Amino acid sequence: MSKSANSQKKIQAIRGMNDLLPDQSARWQYVEGVVATLMRRYGYAEIRTPIVEQTALFARSIGEVTDIVEKEMYTFEDRNGDSLTLRPEGTASCVRAAMEHGLLHNQTQRLWYQGPMFRHERPQKGRYRQFHQFGVEAFGLDGPDIDAEVILLSARLWQELGLAEHVTLELNSLGSHEARAAYRERLVAYFEAHLEVLDEDSRRRLTTNPLRILDSKNPDMAAMLADAPRLMDHLDAESRAHFEGLTARLEATGIDYVINPRLVRGLDYYGRTVFEWTTTALGSQGTVCAGGRYDGLVEQLGGKPTPAVGFALGVERLILLLETLELIPASIEDTLDVYLIPLDDSAEGPAQLLAEELRGELPELRLQLHCGAGSFKSRIKKADKSGARLALLLGEDELSQQRVTVKFLREARDQQHLPRETLAVCLSEWLAQAPA
Repeated sequence: MSKSANSQKKIQAIRGMNDLLPDQSARWQYVEGVVATLMRRYGYAEIRTPIVEQTALFARSIGEVTDIVEKEMYTFEDRNGDSLTLRPEGTASCVRAAMEHGLLHNQTQRLWYQGPMFRHERPQKGRYRQFHQFGVEAFGLDGPDIDAEVILLSARLWQELGLAEHVTLELNSLGSHEARAAYRERLVAYFEAHLEVLDEDSRRRLTTNPLRILDSKNPDMAAMLADAPRLMDHLDAESRAHFEGLTARLEATGIDYVINPRLVRGLDYYGRTVFEWTTTALGSQGTVCAGGRYDGLVEQLGGKPTPAVGFALGVERLILLLETLELIPASIEDTLDVYLIPLDDSAEGPAQLLAEELRGELPELRLQLHCGAGSFKSRIKKADKSGARLALLLGEDELSQQRVTVKFLREARDQQHLPRETLAVCLSEWLAQAPA
């Protein structure tokens, strides 16, 4: 291909990294608004971290032998030869920032974050290479009360979004590091006795992360996994008491749950409480929110031992779930209230001035000014297409009489001619009423 021909080739978005178009953004803003309001109500403060971190942060926190680090991270060397990575998840970055800025020493913190994450995996509906997450992290509290709080917070989010009847809470406990190590030995012995049943991926995990085998969706392994030793039966006394304290609190607040002994979570830093919210509305990929306790992560990253618990949820999958169940409120669509039309060249300047005056008088008013040429008929068509309820017309007659013509675009009402001084009051009254 010649250089000139190649230069004309259209540049498209990277596979699995998607544009968010204007007709979709109102849905995102709706969900983001619900989340931000809920975080404030629970006393959680927002933290924002860089998209790029040192690769070592994720290798040390997630684990070098996990799929994320081995296969999925976007890692590169910068001009200084430093290995950098686009963040694949938010917890490690949140911990790094809290440690670096002294937020953890003799303190408790309730934090939340939002933003894009990156993993190089096969894109599918609701799962992309650039995806967005909300996350909650609570530091410095080691009791089951804070575990219950982050779960209750997520439960209230489902209530706010109308999803409470469509999601199920699954719980498990991974116990202490020591109890988990002893259980791991028993589990490996069990799997080795059934080696012929394990698929290739599970055989690889047998030496790296055998607990993840429990999470396999391979139907040929289902019967064997059902008979595997249960971690819940090998918990240490403290972890058992912690888990019982959590379930008691959930039951007291009316939160239903199921205990899933195969729920282990994919990242190395979890211990004790783990949980997921799942749904059957999105097919086999049913997890919409996941989290748990990770008391060892701060120390693992070089800090002092600090108890911590949190969760993360994918925004794309959450919005897909709301769309699938038709739970996006129609009222959030970003339609206009008013479309202001200058009828001739002489009215263009005054119309722009009027638009700014109305925006100052009515801060909540959604007003768009017609810009560009066009016949009266084409301008009215654009006003109608905009979705606005009212069109304001300003021409020579209106300017000479210091009035504005109001045309009702969604109601069978005669147009009206209003003095400029009463326009803002009348607009406010009309727009407060439902269309007739």
